[in-house]
Amino acid sequence: MSEVAPDGTAYDLTGPADAPCVVLIHGLGLSRALWDPHLAAFKGWHVLRYDLYGHGDSAPAPSPATLTLFADQIATLMDSLGIDQAHIVGFSIGGMINRRFALDHPDKCLSLAILNSPHDRGTKAQAEVEERARAVRDQGAFSTFDAALKRWFTPTYLATGDGPAQVRAWREIVDAESYAQTAWVLAHGVRELTGRPNEIAAPTLVMTSENDSGSTPAMARDIAAEIPGAQTIIIPHLQHLGLMEDPDAFTTPFLHFLGKHAT
Repeated sequence: MSEVAPDGTAYDLTGPADAPCVVLIHGLGLSRALWDPHLAAFKGWHVLRYDLYGHGDSAPAPSPATLTLFADQIATLMDSLGIDQAHIVGFSIGGMINRRFALDHPDKCLSLAILNSPHDRGTKAQAEVEERARAVRDQGAFSTFDAALKRWFTPTYLATGDGPAQVRAWREIVDAESYAQTAWVLAHGVRELTGRPNEIAAPTLVMTSENDSGSTPAMARDIAAEIPGAQTIIIPHLQHLGLMEDPDAFTTPFLHFLGKHAT
């Protein structure tokens, strides 16, 4: 059962209160339940999961959505819970939000795990992503949904797995205006994160899937190249929502990484 912070952010905390804290950030149109299959592996961690503004059980954003707004959402939530520092794990737009968090609140950030998150897309791909964001604004949250599922899941899992139905259920409860604004942040926000070498000092792991067409292995390597000492791991075969198809393929390496930096 979730708790709700004063700003309307829905969250839950699990694990020992005196253990190192890890914050888990879901992606666009999803919810903190994305992490349900991963939680059992977090034994010995204090885990904070929350819903982005307008997603899951959280209230809509109090002001127009930006990466800074979403980074401040984490900082405000941590402050309200008396959590001084945490390891920040972000999937997709969550991996953009945690980079913005590391830039804006470096004193609160112990390490980053950036999962399946975009970077400089190049001119053509950037235009395509922005066009999808405009379609969401004009036609609604499901206007790009079926095509997205083909990018996110392998064909076998798309036909037989329960992930697509879960993703549909999460998107059905997203506030329409919040979704449209957040889709634009996902599309446009990479511009403020690229070309900033050496500005993030936190230990960082960058992961993506071999066949993630929107957060490619090349992008993962480019993100890591801008962060001193960052490690890159590419998970074979999977696509954008590979962490739903094979949770352990992601949880095992990023928990190993976080364990090396636990305080």
